[in-house]
Amino acid sequence: QVHLMESGGGSVQAGGSLRLSCAASVYTYSSNCMGWFRQAPGKEREGVAAIYTGGVSTYYADSVKGRFTISQDNAKNTVYLQMNSLKPEDTAMYYCAADLPYGGSWYSLLYKYWGQGTQVTVSS
Repeated sequence: QVHLMESGGGSVQAGGSLRLSCAASVYTYSSNCMGWFRQAPGKEREGVAAIYTGGVSTYYADSVKGRFTISQDNAKNTVYLQMNSLKPEDTAMYYCAADLPYGGSWYSLLYKYWGQGTQVTVSS
């Protein structure tokens, strides 16, 4: 069983930055892939970014490319999402996910483990 705990959410004005953290209860490199997702009220959960084992490969949704950066610190069992140039449309609950089944797409909802989420609110 893997427990994930997100933190770092909050309220910020447009153009501002936040860094989300996802602390895992086991070694982050034991998970083949870890991802960040978000869900705004009335919308489906969507993939934001993902990082594969060892940080060799990273993937981003088109809407956040160039603004968000995913990274990991295996020594701290933590995955980060640095969010810059935030926009009001980035407002959502952000979730961390781990353990993607083999062959699954990074943006799918097939991850085995999910955190409880952290709220990000961007005002204009």
